[in-house]
Amino acid sequence: MRYSLPLGIFLALSTVACSPSAPPAPPPLTDFTTNSGAPLTPEQQAITFEHADLHFRVHPEARRLEGDTTLTFQLKAPLKRMVLDLDRNLPIDAVEVDGQRLASSGYRNTDGHLEVDLPHPLSAGARTSIRVIYHGRPHTAVKPPWDGGMVWSTTPDGQPWIATAVEGEGCDLFWPCIDHPTGRPKLVDEYVTVPAPLVAVGNGVSMGMEEKDGMRTYHWRAHEVSTYGISLNIGPYRELSGTYKSRFGDSYPMRYFYVDDEAKAKTLFAEFPHMLDFLEGTIGPYPFRSEKMGVAETPYKGMEHQTINAYGNNYAKTPYGYDDLLQHELSHEWFGNQVTNANWDDMWIHEAFATYMQPLYAESIGGKQAYFASLMRLRSILSNHHAIVSGTPLREEDVYNDERGGPGQDIYNKGALMLHTLRNYIGDDAFYRSVRLMVYGTENPVPGNFSPRYGTTKEFIDIVDKVTGKDMHWFFNVYLYQAALPDLQVTQEGQVLHLAWSVPGKGPFPLPVDVKAGDRVVTLPMTDGHGDVTLPNENALYVIDPDSKLLRRDAGMEAFRDYMEQKRKAQKKTG
Repeated sequence: MRYSLPLGIFLALSTVACSPSAPPAPPPLTDFTTNSGAPLTPEQQAITFEHADLHFRVHPEARRLEGDTTLTFQLKAPLKRMVLDLDRNLPIDAVEVDGQRLASSGYRNTDGHLEVDLPHPLSAGARTSIRVIYHGRPHTAVKPPWDGGMVWSTTPDGQPWIATAVEGEGCDLFWPCIDHPTGRPKLVDEYVTVPAPLVAVGNGVSMGMEEKDGMRTYHWRAHEVSTYGISLNIGPYRELSGTYKSRFGDSYPMRYFYVDDEAKAKTLFAEFPHMLDFLEGTIGPYPFRSEKMGVAETPYKGMEHQTINAYGNNYAKTPYGYDDLLQHELSHEWFGNQVTNANWDDMWIHEAFATYMQPLYAESIGGKQAYFASLMRLRSILSNHHAIVSGTPLREEDVYNDERGGPGQDIYNKGALMLHTLRNYIGDDAFYRSVRLMVYGTENPVPGNFSPRYGTTKEFIDIVDKVTGKDMHWFFNVYLYQAALPDLQVTQEGQVLHLAWSVPGKGPFPLPVDVKAGDRVVTLPMTDGHGDVTLPNENALYVIDPDSKLLRRDAGMEAFRDYMEQKRKAQKKTG
């Protein structure tokens, strides 16, 4: 996630320590490499990614990486060449196809597409392995995780502290991959070689460590890892470990790798089982229980790296009684890693659901007051400039960039408030059944009966239709596919209140509305978008939507947003 705290807290950017002898910057990234999620090439559409065997040798002082990767694919159609994605600023030393080294004319990388000519055509069903040996100084992140790349930092006592954060720009910043949400490999073996006594922490399960000639090689193995979820975490890590006993009758390991302040680390680690209790009880089984629930302290704010979430929140406290960044990133194991958007245009599936888990978790700790306080924070920072979903394939940066027509932080905050409204309309049972079908592909997930899957906006709408037995397209057409919020217009004639929905696109919007007058609450079905209610007298006080079920236009909120923007501009001028 490109972190804005989903509860709307405005964050200071991470500070990354830079050596005064840092090497000169490489040429700028190409547009293709900068923007993760460009359309797959025909060659990439014709393969299944079976195995990524990744060997990294990291040189902290030189900020240099040596890579030796072997990628195995099965072909779904005949091919004469393969196309991988790799930053062209990482020089290639050699390329092999099924053990046969190619001449330098047999591969090329001009814009970030690494094209590899096969020695001979391969037919559908064939398997092939592409080995790429390369080196260089990977792109350095300036403001991670908002700006992606390698993060070269140091711990408080001056030791190397290195991590990756590549959601926006993609996996091709440090290894040859298929830089698209659907490019996840079925199996990943990651070997990370670093100077002793540094520790390298990775995705999945530790397969051991070997030390030789002052260098340590750590081997990690993981299954079906999301492309930007494959990560490097290097530092003088210490480890806290425990076993989580699940409500589903099994147990799995919890791991926290930290670099400093053991007392604070233990306090954070104590939150792990409570967050797992909530998410397993609310959504379903933790998806990667055969590997671990893991977190690594990082020199930047955070990221949902599968089974080894990045955490750099500096153990911040909130009035809600929990570490909100930790909980948000953990939620991504369900929303982002278990179910992954098939295209970045569907990215709200990752961020809206993970954001909505925070008010729900706050409620589990502090009751309704905490729930609605959390929602109010989200409500105060909506932009409503662009629709959450465009209906066309997008690159990741297109989603975040307002100038490109992207919804930006609305995929978090507006998306979460939309889910709150949906839950109130269809009820808890239908809501959570729909969520489980999207996440797991089944309403009754248990360990062992599901695997990671891809989700789309269309699929979720179809799921909600099926579960509720209603056509819900009118609801999502407004909240997801239109920028403006539905506007509830209220007029009074004598004792009668007239309510009417006005929605962008002028389509149907039969969303019921509660009206409270005195001790009586009337629910107007708004079948045709209109409804009337008679008050006890024409001077009677009334409240529209007394239980705050609905996300709708609010003139007061708009005035507040304008005020805050004017204040920001004034401070910028005087600052």
